[in-house]
Amino acid sequence: MIKSMTGYGRGEKITDTGKCTVEIKSVNHRYLDLSIKLPRKLNMFEGEIRNVLKDYIQRGKVDVFINYEDYSKESVNIKYNPQIAAEYMKHLRTMAEEFDIDDDVRVSTLARLPEVLVSEDESMNEDETWKLVKEVLLIACDAFVVSRIKEGENLKTDLLAKLDAMGENVKFIEERFPAIVEEYKTRLTQKIKEVLDDKQIDESRILTEVCIYSDKICVDEEMVRLKSHIEAVKEALIQGGAVGKRLDFLAQELNREANTTLSKSTDVEVANVAITIKTDIEKIREQIQNIE
Repeated sequence: MIKSMTGYGRGEKITDTGKCTVEIKSVNHRYLDLSIKLPRKLNMFEGEIRNVLKDYIQRGKVDVFINYEDYSKESVNIKYNPQIAAEYMKHLRTMAEEFDIDDDVRVSTLARLPEVLVSEDESMNEDETWKLVKEVLLIACDAFVVSRIKEGENLKTDLLAKLDAMGENVKFIEERFPAIVEEYKTRLTQKIKEVLDDKQIDESRILTEVCIYSDKICVDEEMVRLKSHIEAVKEALIQGGAVGKRLDFLAQELNREANTTLSKSTDVEVANVAITIKTDIEKIREQIQNIE
């Protein structure tokens, strides 16, 4: 199956001890670029989180948001530092005497001074916390992959339709080529007749000129390669997997052959069709950029 690099997934679970929420969203990128935002108390799990994500994602710029709320009543402890408070009081009284000002320090004022009252997280159960975070992360990853697959299948359907249309245009150019050569031969013969005033025409010379012209505008090799690349893109889309980089390479090869075809074209119809092929290739290249 084909996966788009655009996706979104969310997971959430509430237990007696806490609530965990995970959101994952991504856009296209040449490589895997993970950005993980999580609470400080969960920093120890970042390595494990990255390992889990890499099992689900190969390419894309991915933003992961993890939130954890601890419902444990004893999860936070307020610590009072009397030594620090005493130091503050000593210096405040010295200042009052030195500058002859009122000593109006209140408890509320003292409590707001740094390090007098400090909130400390109680040590959490790492195994239980990671179990919850991982469970929610997997839920989000599954939803994320589903959204990528859905978008990828839409891309696949559209790309296959464009490739079929391109194949028809290649077929038109192949069928049009003999007529172009014959038309050139007719025009050349007519011009020679006009110049020679209906005198004897050297058929061998005309055939030589037609052969030279035919060889000059011949796009047989380009058509063969175009058809081959079109089939290769189709096979990659049907095979699925992480084929974005391969498809990008094939799109470049398609564009190369279309450019050569257009440069050799001396026929208006063929030129217009070649331009259409180039336009479709550009559309395909844009869509391929979003395939994992």
